Amino acid sequence: MSILSVSNLSHGFGDRAIFNDVSFRLLKGEHIGLIGANGEGKSTFMNIITGKLQPDEGKVEWAKKVRVGYLDQHAVLKKGLNIRDILNSAFQYLFDIETEMNGIYEKMGSSTPEELEALLEEVGTLQEILTNNDFYVIDAKVEEVARGLGLNDIGLERDVQELSGGQRTKVLLAKLLLEKPDILLLDEPTNYLDEQHIEWLKRYLQEYENAFILISHDIPFLNSVINLIYHMENQKLDRYVGDYYNFENVYEMKKQQLESAYKRQQKEISELKDFVARNKARVSTRNMAMSRQKKLDKMDIIELAQEKPKPEFNFKEARTSGKVIFETKDLVIGYDEPLSSPLSLRMERGQKIALVGANGIGKTTLLRSILGEIKPVSGTVQLGEHLETGYFEQEIKKANSNTCIEEVWSEFPAFTQYEVRAALAKCGLTTKHIESKVEVLSGGEKAKVRLCKLINGNTNLLVLDEPTNHLDVDAKEELKRALKAYKGSVLIICHEPEFYQDVVTDVWNCESWTTKVF
Repeated sequence: MSILSVSNLSHGFGDRAIFNDVSFRLLKGEHIGLIGANGEGKSTFMNIITGKLQPDEGKVEWAKKVRVGYLDQHAVLKKGLNIRDILNSAFQYLFDIETEMNGIYEKMGSSTPEELEALLEEVGTLQEILTNNDFYVIDAKVEEVARGLGLNDIGLERDVQELSGGQRTKVLLAKLLLEKPDILLLDEPTNYLDEQHIEWLKRYLQEYENAFILISHDIPFLNSVINLIYHMENQKLDRYVGDYYNFENVYEMKKQQLESAYKRQQKEISELKDFVARNKARVSTRNMAMSRQKKLDKMDIIELAQEKPKPEFNFKEARTSGKVIFETKDLVIGYDEPLSSPLSLRMERGQKIALVGANGIGKTTLLRSILGEIKPVSGTVQLGEHLETGYFEQEIKKANSNTCIEEVWSEFPAFTQYEVRAALAKCGLTTKHIESKVEVLSGGEKAKVRLCKLINGNTNLLVLDEPTNHLDVDAKEELKRALKAYKGSVLIICHEPEFYQDVVTDVWNCESWTTKVF
């Protein structure tokens, strides 16, 4: 049974086309991975099918009474509600049924025998709905999902207004999973989850009997939960049965077949044109020339898609730093209350260190304390000599009305416009992206602009907070290569072992010094 049908969808922003005559059908129980390079329109597609964005052309039709769950990171959480309140609201329709049922029980005291029989039947129907939807084990279900996503560590009685962006997303994801809709729409759900909770979500989705569409650049995670791939490229959406690796093989084979057919056709076109040019003037061969020309005119010309620019990240390196990068003595990090026990840490030149552990234990706080952006609760941080630091923040929240060119130019005013454009193009951005405002770019494209600024500054220490969030597969592979080649020191927070394991020399598990209880 078809849950969703999309037909002849076309959409664009200004003169930049995103989709052209795209059709799509989602069947009950399908587990779909929606993939494609940054900026191909994956999130735009989600916004169109959920009605947040109206397409330029085409039709989106949902089956009747389908419950759609969309992980919307911009949803408003009311002040005064705690995490438990938000999670319980996933079952609001069941609480409403219970209220209705209690109202019927009150009516029974003053009803006639005939009315009583009808009311009992109605109560029986409502009771069956509550039982079938696990109404009487709601608390246990809430606890299970909260534990799986690490919300118990934050505290279910915590006011939602006090939560960080990552914690807020976890709450919204937990509520969505508890609602168990007919279709889940998940746009990069692992970006704010640590390894332990990604593993829990993976098991949950593997057992999920309803349909879902998942956008993710975390290929091992994607591969473990989906059975269909939809690939978005060059304004088209193509369907592939199987996992990502099967898609790669079939895609490469189709690409090679198309290139071979293109070469054969180009050779044939060249020969036909040559024959027509040599023979159209002669009376004896004019008819044959006209026949060849007709064949040319009727030919369905094969066109090869323009190759997307592949990113190149080559970090510029400053003079060598001192032997010690930083040293902390009895450092206690935190804001209103301590997040760590006293830390005596030391990093030396050439070390590449990954900070790992659950969300909310203070990994980012540690980075910012070391860099001097926030004051520690107690203790000291001593930075080494001759440090030239490049810092990649996890998320930039302020609005940015600059174009990409202006954004990079403001950082490197000595560059010519040609050099700015070339620097952005090397990061995998097209001319249309480069001339666009930063605020209209996808998450991955914004990350590439920020990486452009980072790689063009001279550094000997890179401090990277979740740099792989939003990056597509090609960009992640290139960033990994660049960090391995980098001769300076690296301090990185990352939740993808397959990314950092080949890069770092040391792994620091921050759960060993946190004050949080696990």
